Amino acid sequence: MFRRPFQVRELIEQFWFIASVTILPTALVSIPFGAVIALQVGSLARQLGAQSFTGGASVLAVIQQASPIIVALLISGAGGSAICADIGSRTIREEMDAMEVMSVSPIQRLIVPRVLAAMLVAVLLNGLVSVVGVMGGYFFNVVMQGGTPGAYLASFSALAQLPDLYISELKALIFGFIAGVVAAYRGLNPGSGPKGVGDAVNQSVVITFLLLFFVNLVLTAIYLQVVPPKGS
Repeated sequence: MFRRPFQVRELIEQFWFIASVTILPTALVSIPFGAVIALQVGSLARQLGAQSFTGGASVLAVIQQASPIIVALLISGAGGSAICADIGSRTIREEMDAMEVMSVSPIQRLIVPRVLAAMLVAVLLNGLVSVVGVMGGYFFNVVMQGGTPGAYLASFSALAQLPDLYISELKALIFGFIAGVVAAYRGLNPGSGPKGVGDAVNQSVVITFLLLFFVNLVLTAIYLQVVPPKGS
């Protein structure tokens, strides 16, 4: 990554490509996610007599868990599969071997810009999903369930804290790194022929999904142990 020359143009092109194929699906998926969380949390809070805390609970669920997971799944499914297919096609055409013969590192020239682009897009999309999810949760809680805007915002300020946003962005950064690295690795090691490339794409998506949920569990457990809840 730190070896010169750094492929700035390749990074910009890959950043724009990954962003262009993931922005709209991410925004559309985040709306029902936020709505489902708001409706479920609101229903449960009403049963427990704690409807005033619906806003804070649903917003924390969106920011800490739903937002980075949505971003990671779409980065892996859309951007990661495209990265794996591109690298795999180059590999079976022996372009990687030709680059090595010319003393050009395929990792530095092709892999590093794609992984960095996936990480940057994941961080930025995480902010988009957080905003859209919170707005969707607000709409469904206030309009559909008859909640009050003041109680929604007050519970959010009472329960949420800035480290919640930090851990969300950190998760998105790590998830983007995992998606990019797994896609690149499977693209560099496909089976023989076009069928091998297709199998590598499928494997990269499945492996990334499994790793994402495991890493999310570890990060959440560490965060809950290190950062005390607000007001405790």
